[in-house]
Amino acid sequence: MERLKEAGTTRDPVAWAASGSRTPNEEERRESGTAPPTAVLGEEADGANADGLWELPVEREERRPECSRCSRPQKVCLCPFLPLHPLHISTYLYIIQHPAEESKVLRTVPLLAACLPQDKCQVKIGRRFSEERDPELSALCRKSGTLILYPGDEAANLEEFILDSLVYPSTIIIIDGTWSQAKDIFYKNSLFRLPKQVQLKTSISSQYVIRTQPTNRCLSTLECAAVALSILEKNNDIQETLLRPLQALCSFQLQHGAQIRLSKEHLLKNGLYPKPMPKNKRKLRKMELLMNSVKI
Repeated sequence: MERLKEAGTTRDPVAWAASGSRTPNEEERRESGTAPPTAVLGEEADGANADGLWELPVEREERRPECSRCSRPQKVCLCPFLPLHPLHISTYLYIIQHPAEESKVLRTVPLLAACLPQDKCQVKIGRRFSEERDPELSALCRKSGTLILYPGDEAANLEEFILDSLVYPSTIIIIDGTWSQAKDIFYKNSLFRLPKQVQLKTSISSQYVIRTQPTNRCLSTLECAAVALSILEKNNDIQETLLRPLQALCSFQLQHGAQIRLSKEHLLKNGLYPKPMPKNKRKLRKMELLMNSVKI
């Protein structure tokens, strides 16, 4: 009993107030009308504790120093695989990049931009564009020599189009993002209805094997640009030069634990898809189309 009484007299004042018990002094103050409410005492104590958090030291995460040319960490710089000098091209490449791509570590656009002259490659980040907010992009989309690379029923084959076109293309727009992100950008921006829509007719499989593609025919942004520029510039060496840093990136990642990612189409056809089939009818229909090699 003696120990219990001693323990009660040394009880923490904040806990005592929170429990609803009152000390003799608190009773006197309450009777005289000068005692603060118990809730206020608790709030003041909580506030004092919270204020103390701001005084704690903040540990800042240090970013690894990056190469100024390829934007890769300096320890894994890919500049040895880039051309010594930017490629000489006449085509202007305009990349529309989804904001989510900007923070991804294994993105391909920095490698692409590092291979091209600065005045021939521009990256614009965003999801929604309009004539009022983006007059430069609007003017570019209205030019007769501008193409937009996006597959679809209305898209012309790029190689066939340049043979019959009266105005040789001077600019090509490519959307950078996942396929669902690219689809969202293309269909929800009326500006992208203005340029002639083209697509690539190629049998090559993607060499970007460390990221999963929807189908075996899907290519990364860098690969699309490499094929398109080689066609427009009529120079197959461009494709080989642009693919070299991508091949080096994938090779390095595979040597350090990354796994080869097969396309969803391949996984579904061979019964290797690791996730349960979706219950949503629209998504389930897309899966069925992939299994039957139907273009979606």
